[in-house]
Amino acid sequence: MCHRVDDVMKLCCELSTNQQIQTTVKGSGKGAAAAGGLAFAGGLVGGPLGIAVGGAVGGLLGCWLTSGQFKPLPQVIMELSPLQQQKLYEDLMVILGDIQWTDLVQLTALVMGNTTLKQQLTAALLGYISKELQADVHYMD
Repeated sequence: MCHRVDDVMKLCCELSTNQQIQTTVKGSGKGAAAAGGLAFAGGLVGGPLGIAVGGAVGGLLGCWLTSGQFKPLPQVIMELSPLQQQKLYEDLMVILGDIQWTDLVQLTALVMGNTTLKQQLTAALLGYISKELQADVHYMD
């Protein structure tokens, strides 16, 4: 049974890599607040030039505050606890239903070859990440 959970987790990694999905762990609001707050403070002190300087300094501060909080979804999936992986597995097995596979290669081929199944699994994965981990999901450009 454990290899089936591993197969499904690796399938999730493949789905999210294929679509280049990133997650934002809580805290990106801190970066925006720092940038906006310092731009506002700069505007009060230095007028239009102060807004520019404050915004630049605030942007750098915001970048520093949020560094390391943007992660590729495959990394997030592989860092899930065994209990979280089991929950995700159970959620996805509702969609996979009675599909039988012998190894990861076969499972990946079955899912990638079926657009509807691929979309349903991706939606369930993103729902789990948003709801259970309270992370924001972004598609990389």
